Amino acid sequence: MDLSTVCERYDERLSPGDYADVDASANGLQVGPDEADVETVAFAVDAAGATIDAALDRGADLLVVHHGVSWGGIDRVTGLDYDRIAPLIEGDLALYAMHLPLDGHDELGNAAGVADLLDLEAREPFGEVGPVTIGQRGRAADPFSPDELATLLESELDTGGEGVQYFDFGPGEIEDVAVVTGGGADWLEEAVDAGVDAFVTGEGKQKVYHQARDAGINVFLGGHYATETFGVQQLQGLADDWGLETTYIDHPTGL
Repeated sequence: MDLSTVCERYDERLSPGDYADVDASANGLQVGPDEADVETVAFAVDAAGATIDAALDRGADLLVVHHGVSWGGIDRVTGLDYDRIAPLIEGDLALYAMHLPLDGHDELGNAAGVADLLDLEAREPFGEVGPVTIGQRGRAADPFSPDELATLLESELDTGGEGVQYFDFGPGEIEDVAVVTGGGADWLEEAVDAGVDAFVTGEGKQKVYHQARDAGINVFLGGHYATETFGVQQLQGLADDWGLETTYIDHPTGL
């Protein structure tokens, strides 16, 4: 399949233009020629030295990631930028990245994946970023206790052996849950205003503890990496459906 066709198909499903004014990521094809043949596609959360090397070792023609190498432009290709970009060019490995659109997509997104894991119903968009959203909110089919929700996340998320940290400052029975994956701590206030029982995100900040305690809400920190594996795995499923050979590169950070 042509590289341009693969990129166009992903762009059509994910609508990166809707996020252009609020996302620092250069969503779409970040490294690659105008035209190339793609037979094997590798998928990873991060475009880093380890994942790029792994994609090359597996003979991939294209690496699809959530976190790419271009955030608001690259002035000079030196240092770490050079170390990451040079192997892509030298190995004829194209790089496609999709950031916020892959967080907020109602079916393919990271938040949707966490909501699926929690079996949330009556879902609606959550996590406002200007005119778009990057999360989901829903009601648990069967209410959780804080311990039960934490145990489920810890057993199912790819945390790299790290536990799931949580603050059980809210109701003992959790029904209404809001999700913003990755570094979503800044949306805790929106969760409080929405009156949910629990807020699930990836990583926290110092202030989250006090905000959660003062507001009386449960907060679960499943890990930035761990909560953002869902989107790229969904994109892998699409590539499988298109008849491409695919491989998933798992490289948890524990963060």
